[in-house]
Amino acid sequence: MLASALTVVALVAADQTALRAAPRDSAPQQAVLWQGDSLEIRGEKGDFLQVYDHRRERAGYIRASQVRVQSLKPEAAPELLAVVRFLKETPGSEALGIAYAAAYLRAAPAEAIGAEVFDALGQMADRLARRASTGQAGRAGEVNAAHLEVAAAYGVTMTAFERDGQIQLCAGGEAQRRVLALPASAVQKALAALALTRHECISPALTPVERYALDNWRADVLERVELGALPEVLKNRIRLRQAGVWASLAYQRARRPEVGAAPVQEAATRAVDALAAINKAELMETDAAAYSDAAIRVGASRWAAAPGASARSGKLSVVASAGEPGQTCIALVEARQERRAPLVTRCTYGIVWTASATANADGSALSLAVQSSDTWRELWVFRKDGESWSVDVLPPGVETPTLGYVEFAGWVPGGREVLAAREVKVAGRYRRSFEVLGLTHLDTRKRAERPEDLSTFYRWQSALWKAGTVALR
Repeated sequence: MLASALTVVALVAADQTALRAAPRDSAPQQAVLWQGDSLEIRGEKGDFLQVYDHRRERAGYIRASQVRVQSLKPEAAPELLAVVRFLKETPGSEALGIAYAAAYLRAAPAEAIGAEVFDALGQMADRLARRASTGQAGRAGEVNAAHLEVAAAYGVTMTAFERDGQIQLCAGGEAQRRVLALPASAVQKALAALALTRHECISPALTPVERYALDNWRADVLERVELGALPEVLKNRIRLRQAGVWASLAYQRARRPEVGAAPVQEAATRAVDALAAINKAELMETDAAAYSDAAIRVGASRWAAAPGASARSGKLSVVASAGEPGQTCIALVEARQERRAPLVTRCTYGIVWTASATANADGSALSLAVQSSDTWRELWVFRKDGESWSVDVLPPGVETPTLGYVEFAGWVPGGREVLAAREVKVAGRYRRSFEVLGLTHLDTRKRAERPEDLSTFYRWQSALWKAGTVALR
C-alpha cells in the first residue's frame, strides 16, 4: 500500500517505539519514537510499514501494529474527533491526544471546527505541562521530555521559568483563547478561564507594569464567565480563582497612587466576597489546597477593603510620609502631639495599611500591617522599652516569602503579650495557627490550631479582628 502524506498519516501509539533500518525486529534501530509522533507512509512490507519521520528527517520501518493509520480526508473528521474526546480524559496520553487533535484540524472543513477540539487540546496541553512540572527523574522524566517535544512539533507552545528552585512549565494558552473567542458552552469557557488565570503560571520576572496589566486581564477573563450556568463544583473553582486574582489586583492598585483609594477598596472587597461565596458543601477534597491558597491571598490583602480610616489608635498614632523613591516611612507619634518629633520611624517598600494600626490600652505598644507582596503580609510591632522605642517585624514564616500572612488579633492585659493569627504555606503544606506572643521578643509562647483551644486567645481576642479576619472561615 502506498499512501499519500496529504491524505493519510500514521500516528505512533506507544512510547519508545523503534524505527528500524529494515522490515525486521533484528534490524538496527534508526530512532526511538514516542506516542503522538506523526509519520508519512511510503510503503508496506509484511508486518511493517515503510515510513518517513519528518521531525527527525529519518526513514525506516515500523511494525504496523505500533501505529494507527488515520485518514485526513474530511469524511474521517468525526472519527478523529471521537478519539480526541476519549483521549482528553486519559492521563498520560496527552501527546497522542494532541496528535489526534492536530489530525482533526487538518481533516475537518473550516466551517465544522468549533470550540470542542480547542477545549480538548487546551486541557491536554495544560495537563501535560502540570505533569512535566513535577520534576520527575529517571524514565518518567525522559517520557515527559519526549512528550513535550511531540507537543511542540504540533505547535503547542510551553512557557518555562524557575520558581522555588524548580522549573515551572505552563501551556501557552492559545487553545483556551480560541475557546473564549468561539461559541462554546459555559463549562468550556469556565475551564478555559481557569487555565488562563493560574497563579503559578505568572512569571516572577514580570515588571510591575506588566503584572498590573496581567492581573487586570485575568480579572476580566474571570468576570466574563457565566456562573449561573455552571455546576456548583465549577462555580466554587471560579470563585476561588476570582478571590486570589482580585486580592492580587488590590495590592497592585495600591502600589499605583494615581489609581485612587476607591478602586483599591473595590478590588479587595470583591476578593473577600468571592471567598465568602464559596459553597463549602460542594467543595471537593481536591480543591482543599486551592481553598487554603485563596484564603491566604485574601488574608494578605484584606486590609485594602477597609475604608480610609484614621491612623490614630488610642494614645498612639502613625503618620505615613514619602521616603526614597518607592518607599513609605512610618513615624510613631503620641496621638495628641503629632507635630512633635516622632517616637520612632521606619521605612519600607511595602504597602502600609495604616487603617490597621492598633495600640494597647496603656500606649506602650502598637501593631501595624505591612504588605511586602501580593501574597505576603507582615506584622510590625512598635513597643516601648524603658524610655526608648523600637519596632520589630514579625513575618508569617522564616522561609523565603511566598504565601502567608500574620496579623494582630488582640492585646493581652498587662502589656507583656499580644495575640496573633498566622497562615502560611510551607513545603507545599498549609498551616494555620493562633498564637500568644511575648511582646519583648515576639516569641511564640502558646499555639493552637483553633482559638477555642487556647484560653488566653479565646478570652482576649479583638472583636474587630474577629469580625474582619478570614482566618476564622
